[in-house]
Amino acid sequence: MGYQDYLAGQTVILTVATTGGIHGKESNPNVPEQPAEIAEQARECEKLGASIVHVHGRDEHGENSAARLQAVDDAIRERCEDIVIQNTTGGQAPYEERVTGIRTDPRPEMASLDVGPFNRGKHLTTTHTRANVERLAREMREHDVKPEIEVFNNGHLNELHQLVETGLLREPYYVNLIFGRGTFAIPSPENVLNAVSNLPAGAVFTVLATGPHQLPLTTLSVLLGGHVRVGMEDNLYYRRGEPATGNPQLVERTARVVESLDRDLATPAETREILGI
Repeated sequence: MGYQDYLAGQTVILTVATTGGIHGKESNPNVPEQPAEIAEQARECEKLGASIVHVHGRDEHGENSAARLQAVDDAIRERCEDIVIQNTTGGQAPYEERVTGIRTDPRPEMASLDVGPFNRGKHLTTTHTRANVERLAREMREHDVKPEIEVFNNGHLNELHQLVETGLLREPYYVNLIFGRGTFAIPSPENVLNAVSNLPAGAVFTVLATGPHQLPLTTLSVLLGGHVRVGMEDNLYYRRGEPATGNPQLVERTARVVESLDRDLATPAETREILGI
């Protein structure tokens, strides 16, 4: 079977991460922070081909806030047609705040699941103990919330395999391979290939790369038969020296890349079928 035959019929899931919990309008004024503006950009991204929106909440001052996830989810459902909502359960907050991401009403169809700690800056470490990871995974399974497994480095690949062995995950395991600075995996094509080769059987993968690495490594993911995540949580620039005008600009470019590689973007319905939601 040839390479094109291998990829034939395999659609690409495009996730947009519109806003995170770290940088905001002080870094780029086009980063959406409040529920209405997050939802407006999510709607435009859905029209351009995004089938999943990764969601963070921010308070009225733009600070990360799990308590605002409900308002953001409600605004997205009001404005979007069918996009899959994926709430965050990450961050430095205590467990009872992070679990808010899978307790909004109605519960989201998906949620992120960090499987280990990583450093942020000089004085912050995002801590995810095995006990808390398993608690989150157990509640997601009980309530049919599909986890996206966040793998920030090779050690987290080991944690992924251990989590699979616990039986708390259902196939297909949806794994987000993350590349960037600090304790993230070093962003290089070789490391993408290595990470993909070390995934457990039954895994479906997507690639997230920060800053200038977003475009080349997500393109590589498409070439490998994987999926992609783009957006202003991970990258504030369209190209070097040119701030992005918003999430739709980044999504539109990725949609063009996918089309130029003779692949189709998955609709929300196709995304649910691929991931078993």
